[in-house]
Amino acid sequence: MAEPATPPAATPPAVSPAVSPAPGPAAGSSAAALGRALSAEYAAVYAYGVVGGRTKGALRARATAGFDAHRARRDQLRTLITRRGGTPTEPGPSYGLPFEVRTPSDAVRLALLVEQRIVTAYLELAADRDPALRRLAALAAQESATRAYGWQPEIGAFPGMPGRDVGSTQTGPPDTAEPDTSEPGTTEPGATETATAQPEAGLPDATPSGS
Repeated sequence: MAEPATPPAATPPAVSPAVSPAPGPAAGSSAAALGRALSAEYAAVYAYGVVGGRTKGALRARATAGFDAHRARRDQLRTLITRRGGTPTEPGPSYGLPFEVRTPSDAVRLALLVEQRIVTAYLELAADRDPALRRLAALAAQESATRAYGWQPEIGAFPGMPGRDVGSTQTGPPDTAEPDTSEPGTTEPGATETATAQPEAGLPDATPSGS
């Protein structure tokens, strides 16, 4: 009597090489951090337009340099997001400011606040697993910290060290401040001349007005 034939071994299903695995948590986290940094740069560009419209002379030159620097970072982030397969968000038509900007002192105070918050906005990206993103974030934060010191060249005393009391930092302009003689319509390109006072916690993580 013939023996029964042995059934062939089961073959595992083939996996198509064209199917890519879904991005892991690290990839999604990087994209989100890049998006938040871009939103911060959008707000910074808008705010510097307001600063430029309320200053002149040396302060206007410093405002223009800050405006150009943040615009360059904005474009760099948009390009990076696109290269990584994402779609960069678009800026809002306007942004709510944390206080009304009427004088050069107000403008300096706003510029200082923007730079301080930009540093915070890059902290998440500085902790990314991608060394290239960490480097980008570290350089951007360093540049903003340097600009903040340029707007207010003072460092508060550390606990236990001599110096003026912590928290007594002035928010007025440096000695180069000049009286507000600017005329309407002198804002930097792409900015709105009039700034409406809004609650604190406005920049650079503000929600675009009208969104």
